[in-house]
Amino acid sequence: MGFENLDKPAGLAVLNNYLEDKSYIAGFEPSQADSAVFAAVTTKPTADHPHALRWYNHIAASNHSAFPGEKKAASAYGPAAAAAAPAAAEDEDDIDLFGSDDEEVDEEAEKLKQQRLAEYHAKKSAKPKNIAKSMVILDVKPWDDETDMKALEEAVLGIEMEGLVWGARKFVPIGYGIKKLQVTCVIEDDKVGVDDLSDQITGFEDYVQSVDVAAFNKL
Repeated sequence: MGFENLDKPAGLAVLNNYLEDKSYIAGFEPSQADSAVFAAVTTKPTADHPHALRWYNHIAASNHSAFPGEKKAASAYGPAAAAAAPAAAEDEDDIDLFGSDDEEVDEEAEKLKQQRLAEYHAKKSAKPKNIAKSMVILDVKPWDDETDMKALEEAVLGIEMEGLVWGARKFVPIGYGIKKLQVTCVIEDDKVGVDDLSDQITGFEDYVQSVDVAAFNKL
């Protein structure tokens, strides 16, 4: 049985437990599985379900149309499907590395052993590696209430870096008619440094007074 009743606390609890040691619903990158389950979660999870909340915020800030895979019903994903996957993977990796059990190892057995060794290493190298990512929320503060906030926003979102994906953003009042730009992004930790990104943003000296990291969460 997959995910059900994701609009109720009991269903969210199952989702939260499932995501305790996972970044995504299926695999090592966002897919249509995440999009399907996200659509079934009608209310944003609360802090009582921290793993579901972390996943929800990340998927909310992503472009679902770019996700790979075939979108199915939310019930097609979940603990039952995840339990089946390791069993299948175990079957794939259950390779007899040493061929025949016979004491006498002939040329054919040696050839079979080398073939199976090659298949084993090929399977291992083909397995996807988990890419460390973080979700960052930045507070970009202007000089005063006369700063062109639309131009500031366009300048910030115009920054392009490998491993950087911009997400949701909004203007937040901070007093005296001044608003700050609060923007969410997802970064690949090995490719994008928060300090480097902040330096690029503060480089827009006509608009930006300072940049603060409001939140930083590993995915």
